Amino acid sequence: MTAIKVLLADDQALLRSAFRVLVDSEPDMRVVGEAADGAEAVALARSTGADVVLMDIRMPGTDGLTATRTISADPELAGVRIVMLTTFEVDEYVVQALRAGAAGFLGKGAEPDELLNAIRIAAAGEALLSPAATKGLIATFLAQAPGDDGDPGRTAAYSELLGALTGREREVLILVAGGHSNDQIAERLAVSPLTVKTHVNRAMAKLGARDRAQLVVTAYESGLVRPRTE
Repeated sequence: MTAIKVLLADDQALLRSAFRVLVDSEPDMRVVGEAADGAEAVALARSTGADVVLMDIRMPGTDGLTATRTISADPELAGVRIVMLTTFEVDEYVVQALRAGAAGFLGKGAEPDELLNAIRIAAAGEALLSPAATKGLIATFLAQAPGDDGDPGRTAAYSELLGALTGREREVLILVAGGHSNDQIAERLAVSPLTVKTHVNRAMAKLGARDRAQLVVTAYESGLVRPRTE
């Protein structure tokens, strides 16, 4: 089994050390580098072949958001998955990070098992969006009906993108945005997980989404999915 290569990007050396001990204690992952700012994180992502970057969202110099955009825009780093680390789980900058291509985010107060699970989820190409994120952050910052921002061009663009999806692809997209895994979606729709994966991949291609997290962003921003108000 090939170990997941993890890059740690945080300006706090003590926190990086704690993360290193935790990650290196697992047989299926290892730390391949440590960065104290975003610029160093980008350079190490290129040189280490990291699979997952644990990226602090606020760092001096080049911050995590800028670094995420840079990594996501580089075709040679298309396989790198970024998990944003933030002190406050509901953070408007996290939304920008998701738009920029981050796989998801995690609060710095997360339990060790949550952190390790987040690395595995990201490495598998899944979206890491907690229930609190979906109900709070996404609902607050992304759940707008098309055109609410006064941009008719944006509305038309979303209509065209969603219009390219088949009925089943739209159905799968809604369930992905609800935080359901492929297995859960397969059970609900009475199809195989492989079929669900095919629909997800086709939806990603048609919507220009880098991964499942961006599918979720698109589903909310377009108004296809609305937050629950309970």
